[in-house]
Amino acid sequence: MQSNIQNTLLLGLALCLINCADAPKKATENKATNSSITADQNQISPSKVIPFFQHWNLILGNGANVGDASELIQKDFFYTTQEDSTHWVVFKAPNAGDTHGTSNNTRTELAQTKKWSPMTPAKLTATLKVMNVSVTGDERVAASHSVVVGQIHSADGHENEPLKIFYKKFPGHSKGSVFWHYEINTAGEDNAGRWDFSTAVWGNDFAVVGEDATTPPAEPTEGIELGEEFSYTIEVNEGQMQLTFSSAGHETKTFSKNLIESEYTTKAAIPQQTQNLFVPIGQDGVERKNAYADEGLFFKLGSYNQTNGKSPEVNMNWCSGAETHGGDVQKQYADGNYAEVWFKSASIAISEAAISNEGYFTKND
Repeated sequence: MQSNIQNTLLLGLALCLINCADAPKKATENKATNSSITADQNQISPSKVIPFFQHWNLILGNGANVGDASELIQKDFFYTTQEDSTHWVVFKAPNAGDTHGTSNNTRTELAQTKKWSPMTPAKLTATLKVMNVSVTGDERVAASHSVVVGQIHSADGHENEPLKIFYKKFPGHSKGSVFWHYEINTAGEDNAGRWDFSTAVWGNDFAVVGEDATTPPAEPTEGIELGEEFSYTIEVNEGQMQLTFSSAGHETKTFSKNLIESEYTTKAAIPQQTQNLFVPIGQDGVERKNAYADEGLFFKLGSYNQTNGKSPEVNMNWCSGAETHGGDVQKQYADGNYAEVWFKSASIAISEAAISNEGYFTKND
């Protein structure tokens, strides 16, 4: 009898160990938590929160281009949630799945349907908070644990990006960084030498990475936590881009960049950050003298996940080697391998004189 009891106990213990080993690991340290968050009980569509979706096409985290999202609710990627009395529009994208265009990364992101000239007025404002970034990724890779929440894209030429606004937070850190990128509009027909220059807003810039694959750098002393609200304003006029970033309890930061006259037209002008980060992997191009002067531009907004499962051996800046569960979206959501961004408000203002009648954006990176 005693032997049978012991055997039963051992069998039960073995089954428990097997089940625990098979259970998914719940890594939640890169996810914001708030007990006051509830699902929208009345199924409010995002267009009821931010009534401007007629100006955009929406790409979902499964690669689908759904066009005008004015009446859309999509439970896996694009929906609303309620926090106390405030409704937010949720943009969610896994580390891997079907991507859109030529990008290696998933996104749930709006792309403005009309392009405009950098010489006449264009403005985008947004108030948001990042709720999750990927919990896995090689700490040496600059793109790991980051998401792009706003962009200006070119619709012409090389179709490069004069602006990308990032949020990035390493696992184990309380605070993350907000920074913005300018990508050169490469001179000549070969765009392989293009590179980004990163500027810190709060915390660090893109170039601050870990010493090895599993050790993050020091936590930024000034940074933004997951779930902490911040705002950006992008204004372009007469070839000048003006950026303003604000957040309660943080210094308001402003920046200016000339989009029609390059400062990077020679190899000697390549900044040290670029020499350290991009030149070693062969991206050492120079920019056209007139930068983006004769190209149509358009805004983008949402959750463009910068973490992916590609090997860092392919590109040490953009290939994160993160967990993707073979592209299984729900498994990625279950253990924190995704990017999630909430927008409370946003607005767009484009001068009619700026809008090109030629029409629509062509790039989806």
